[in-house]
Amino acid sequence: MKIVRFKAAGKTRYGVLEGTHIVEYSGTPYGAFKKGRKRYQVKQAVLLAPVAPSKIVAVGLNYRDHAEEMRLPVPEEPSIFLKPLSALCGPDDPIIYPALSSRVDYEGELAIVIRKRCHHVSSERAREYVLGYTCLNDVTARDIQLRDRHPTRAKAFDTFCPVGPCIATDIEPNAVEVETWVNGERRQTGSTKGFIFPVEDVIARISAVMTLLPGDVIATGTPAGVGPLEPGDRVEVRIDGIGNLKNPVIRL
Repeated sequence: MKIVRFKAAGKTRYGVLEGTHIVEYSGTPYGAFKKGRKRYQVKQAVLLAPVAPSKIVAVGLNYRDHAEEMRLPVPEEPSIFLKPLSALCGPDDPIIYPALSSRVDYEGELAIVIRKRCHHVSSERAREYVLGYTCLNDVTARDIQLRDRHPTRAKAFDTFCPVGPCIATDIEPNAVEVETWVNGERRQTGSTKGFIFPVEDVIARISAVMTLLPGDVIATGTPAGVGPLEPGDRVEVRIDGIGNLKNPVIRL
């Protein structure tokens, strides 16, 4: 199942992708979720970020090759930080290149979407708390990150967290390819088989620190190959079984 949030006929709705159509569902995917009769052509709807989380939790350096390219040691436990909700945006929304930065990078990632309240969960039971998975671009002002030696400001600008296009419920998260394309050229590729901390471990470790709520998002880290974006670029994160998250880059 590929769950979407979309706007059609002036209303925001949940639905499920079926080919070139969206089937409207009543309720939410975190509770009662019932298939309806209305169908909309995808091209007649506006896809929104498929989540409305209480928080966006991100894991840094979860691939050995990315740690190597950043010249950082492989971590013994996940490095966890938060992105603000104001950074969230959806498919085709513009990424705004901030005036404060001279180097903005893409970071294509697999993201976990939490299905139900999750607190002190073991890794063995972690998947019981997952609704599904989506694409995420952890956009980063790299020059600011290097100056601050801390990720918060560099990753917190408005529009710096595109998510979408859907929540896929039926993929194997520890064995998918993650790619980032810029202007039709593949710039980044990696497999989640290369995770230092697999999905179950990530959920267990984060839930030991904070309670995760329905709709919360966990970004699982980016593979090697991060690189710069420029105003006028079009960046795309592709993950097998989920789809393509596309966003233009603009400067205001």
